[in-house]
Amino acid sequence: MSHRPITEDDLHGYVDRVLEPERQAEVAAYLNDHPDVAKRVAAFTGQRELLRAALAPVAEEPLPAALNLSRIIEQRRARQPSFVRWAAAALVLLSIGGIGGWSMHGALQASPGGLAALGQEAAASYSVYAPDRVRPVEVRASDSAELVQWVSERLHRPVKAPDLTMSGYRLMGGRIVASPHGPAAMFMYDDDRGSRIVVLIRAMSSADQNAPMTLQSQGDVGGFAWAEDGLGYSLMGRAAPQSLRPVADEVRRQSRPI
Repeated sequence: MSHRPITEDDLHGYVDRVLEPERQAEVAAYLNDHPDVAKRVAAFTGQRELLRAALAPVAEEPLPAALNLSRIIEQRRARQPSFVRWAAAALVLLSIGGIGGWSMHGALQASPGGLAALGQEAAASYSVYAPDRVRPVEVRASDSAELVQWVSERLHRPVKAPDLTMSGYRLMGGRIVASPHGPAAMFMYDDDRGSRIVVLIRAMSSADQNAPMTLQSQGDVGGFAWAEDGLGYSLMGRAAPQSLRPVADEVRRQSRPI
């Protein structure tokens, strides 16, 4: 049996069921021994199922009669040489692929997007990791330089870990989390009373490069989300919105270039 360490890519491959059977079994055994990581993987699986549910209506739509491949080829077969028929069939397949891709694009746009999606993802990350008293972060604040380098490389953008000590919160550390819109950096903070907040940062779509700060709420978790220069930011916790707003303003101030 392989003794290779379990990596973040292995966890995502396990969720997507693309690992070799032996490696899939190794990851399953690892999760049995590491309940904190298993909780993370359960969150990944939930996000995957949400995305599959959003795309299911498109996958089940019947193909329009005008795009029926058999019908088109049959119409062309009677009047075209064989090599022309093959070329036509190839073009039809490419057209159908393009139309299907655009339909999928529409389905993704129809699902929550922009700041609403970012707020949901930040709230989900808070709900999974903030209650964890064993391993809420992957990289601790003592290795903040390593953490910042890691998340910046994964997001392909320079990312800062906001310093919120003047707001009463200490950096605990952070990790990379999965989202339907790509990898996101999650930084976690706590205060003297043990209350925790998370700051989630990820790339935004071309339509949401900049967006004003708005209030976001998911059950008993709430906070704020905004976007600047292509990066989205969301601060979430269980504190009252009026107490989180100054903290969110401080994160936004520090995220802006000097």
